[in-house]
Amino acid sequence: MHDLKPPFKFDFRALLTRARERLNDRVSGVSIKLPFLTFSVQPEATETKVAKEIVIRLADRRVLNAFECCDDCIDKTLASLQQIRTFLVDKQVELSGVTSGPLYLITELMLEAIRQFFTFEERLRNRKAPMLELPRHFRRGDNREVYFAALEMLRAHLHRCLLQISTIAGTSIPKIADHMRYDSTWQLEAYEDPAIEDGT
Repeated sequence: MHDLKPPFKFDFRALLTRARERLNDRVSGVSIKLPFLTFSVQPEATETKVAKEIVIRLADRRVLNAFECCDDCIDKTLASLQQIRTFLVDKQVELSGVTSGPLYLITELMLEAIRQFFTFEERLRNRKAPMLELPRHFRRGDNREVYFAALEMLRAHLHRCLLQISTIAGTSIPKIADHMRYDSTWQLEAYEDPAIEDGT
């Protein structure tokens, strides 16, 4: 499933532009690589602690560990994503004292990706909604094919965010099956380019 093309693009342009302004002046510590943005940080103790918990707990979530093949599986995946969403919001509460730090930013990127995936999935499921503007290679497929492509894109995003969080935590990602892992190279075609928004 890793070769499915993105049916839409995540739009993090405003978030990445703000992050670039507040994080690019940091020059020491570990290197964090996000779509269109790379910077170095020295994580605080709170960030390291929370990062370790995020890595351990999210690596065990079924949405990162199983393929879906039926409607019941799809329902379970959507439920799992809702649980991840709740968990990440709870972790942001713990990070309330370091909201300008890299870990808070990465959790924002994960939460926003889940929100945008749910919006896409709802529009796909709701036949009364206006026709989605899908890439040509999807227009003759059924909804399930498009759903799986969107889920694949979300999984890749969440996994690559976890890789960056594991850097902050100073640990590796456990448990995720080899066939469900992704490399660390961001699939830029799945993201709106923030340079387009700011005119650079």
